[in-house]
Amino acid sequence: MTAGLQTIVYPVTDLVKARAFYGALLGEPTTDTPYYVGYRAAGQDIALDPNGAKQGMTGPIGYWHVEDIDKQIAAMVAAGAVVRTEPRDVGGGRLIATLADADGNPVGLLQP
Repeated sequence: MTAGLQTIVYPVTDLVKARAFYGALLGEPTTDTPYYVGYRAAGQDIALDPNGAKQGMTGPIGYWHVEDIDKQIAAMVAAGAVVRTEPRDVGGGRLIATLADADGNPVGLLQP
């Protein structure tokens, strides 16, 4: 059902400061744009999103990689999840969505 938790997105307010901070830990980014800075470390994608807070992110969200995001959302909603953000294309056909579990914890889904 899932390829695992492979992506973590951090909402940041100052991309320049965040890039310096995470760069000190992770080295040079693999993607460096004004709307997204991404790193790859030990098979994990780490992303900095300067628009995350505007989209309702209050902290980092882990994204589980799934084959069929719509099917996975339906199964999770049937199990009690609430959809926070509907699937949206974030580039190259990659889809992301955010749900909340029964305790309100955010759970991200990513379809490559």
